[in-house]
This record gives sequence, structure tokens and C-alpha cells, in this order.
Amino acid sequence: QVQLVESGGGLVQPGGSLRLACVASGFTFSNYAMSWYRQAPGKERELVARISWQGRSTNYADSLKGRFTISRDNAKNIMYLQMNNLKLDDTAVYYCNRGQLLSGSDTQSSGFWGQGTQVTVSS
Repeated sequence: QVQLVESGGGLVQPGGSLRLACVASGFTFSNYAMSWYRQAPGKERELVARISWQGRSTNYADSLKGRFTISRDNAKNIMYLQMNNLKLDDTAVYYCNRGQLLSGSDTQSSGFWGQGTQVTVSS
């Protein structure tokens, strides 16, 4: 079965950094585009970043460009999200999502989600 497990969240002060990981199993990870989403309290789920199936292209929410970096290691079936200079508004549950088969960084989301990892930015 498809399984996505996020880790790396926690409590961090503004300006700090975290590195999230999504470990995938149950499918051929290297054949799928992947995405990070997040949902903050009282807000709708929003796209954070996407990465193509080969890892050759990426896109980001405009407000996050320059602070967040998405990457993947297809040999290990792991997708990462490096988050730098964290802000209070980055507080959210961050979710891993499987994109579409052989898709680029504009891939649509799918119904395959992890359970999420909590990121709390607080002074």
C-alpha cells in the first residue's frame, strides 16, 4: 500500500531552520512528482512546493521562494523540505503528497497523503 511518513517537525524560534523528510513506500517513488502542502490553524490547506519526478524542476509558493528548498533522493525514496528563516506564519502541519505519474513540477495533487508533521514557530 502507498505510505507517506513525514518527520522533522518541531518547535523553533523565528529565524530558525528545520529540515522535513517524507519517506515513501508502496510505489515506485522515482516515477512520481511529489509535493509539500501545509495547513495552518484557521486556514485552508496550501501548496508549499512541488518537485518533478526526476527532480529536475521545482516550484514554490511565491511567499516562500528564497527560504524553502524542496529536494528528493530517489535512491532512498525520500523527499525533503529545507526551511530557513522561519516566520511565525510558517506554523502549520506540513503534509507530503504524491503527485502524478511522470509529471513535472506543475503536477496536480492526489489523494495520497501522509499524516503530517507539526511545525511550530514561536518566540
